[in-house]
Amino acid sequence: MHKPVETSHAAGAPTETPRLPLSRFKVIDLTLARAGPSCVRTLADWGADVIRVEPPPDDAEASELVGRRDGSDFQNLHRNKRAITLNLKSDEGREILMRLAEQADVIVENMRPGVTRRLGVDFEAVKKRNPRIVYGSISGFGQYGPYHARPSIDQIAQGMSGIMSVTGMPGQGPVRVGVAVTDIMAGAFLAQGILIALLDREVSGEGRWVQTSLIEAGINLLDFQATRWTMDKKVPPQEGNYHPTNVPMGLYPTADGFLNLSATGNKNFQTFCNLIGRAKMATDPRFASTVLRRRNKEALNELIATALRTKTSREWFEMMVEAGLPCGPVYNIKDVFADPQVEALRITRPVTHPRLGEIDLIAQACEITGFDRAIRSATPDLGEHNDEILQSLGYDAEAIAGMKAKRVI
Repeated sequence: MHKPVETSHAAGAPTETPRLPLSRFKVIDLTLARAGPSCVRTLADWGADVIRVEPPPDDAEASELVGRRDGSDFQNLHRNKRAITLNLKSDEGREILMRLAEQADVIVENMRPGVTRRLGVDFEAVKKRNPRIVYGSISGFGQYGPYHARPSIDQIAQGMSGIMSVTGMPGQGPVRVGVAVTDIMAGAFLAQGILIALLDREVSGEGRWVQTSLIEAGINLLDFQATRWTMDKKVPPQEGNYHPTNVPMGLYPTADGFLNLSATGNKNFQTFCNLIGRAKMATDPRFASTVLRRRNKEALNELIATALRTKTSREWFEMMVEAGLPCGPVYNIKDVFADPQVEALRITRPVTHPRLGEIDLIAQACEITGFDRAIRSATPDLGEHNDEILQSLGYDAEAIAGMKAKRVI
């Protein structure tokens, strides 16, 4: 069956690419930092025509911006997009955005609540020009409530959502998770909400305002740790590298390092005890059931650690894999990408950048049969598509030159 093709708006010459699931949608990207861009990246990667809007640079910023754009983080966040510069504080720049919004399906922003209203580009203002718009917003604390106007970042949200209180070794004190989990998950939750709103629009015909926040993302990530309080009224403590409720499950020392393993459930626990030469542990009155193992987890973990120190991580790993027990090594980041399973999944994908050459970026984490998650184009330069986009709105060369002279673009 012949697949329809469309023009890809890559940095450099356009190329034809197979249809992607979101290729019928146009998205206006007003995002900053990480949470918003990670949301838009999902939409762009699956084919949405994304126009990233950024302010025109001051001359003093120009060289710094190029360096930052060429960095690995920026390149990974903003691939598969087109780029335009607009001064939204000017009437002309705001009008250009509204013309783009009239043609768009989605707008995404993560400014502090109230900023888009002051600029005149908030949900209500845009909806007057396009009643079908799906408008996505991420903030630190939400769009209402006593903290709504406060600034926030991932580190603040990790602390206030409780994530830092359950991370780290017992008694260590609060520990930050090593990645920006609330940023990344707020972006994922917003992308999910936007897609739900687009599905609803097919029935209702109405646009929606989709909202999330870093603190809501953090609380949602707590999952069962949160309901241990809301239902059980237990404040979860730090458990280090052991699972809070499942035993035995965690990171255990070996003769030459560490091994992550899980031997929960009576059948797996008995298999595990036999494997490590401690068959009597399976019938020990302290460990004879899931409830008892949980109650006596400190003693059990100590016995397991003693047993595992008799062989290397590789030796135990091979034995446990053969026995069908969940286990795995602890990698550094270099090790991750050298692993044959990671290589087989092809989660890193190359893209060619006009200055950097071929670079490897991280693809979307899910596969959809019939569609490729290849990265189609590198992150565009600041304002790279100004002329192309403005001409599509009906502006001629003279008008575009005038905008540049007035620093509208």
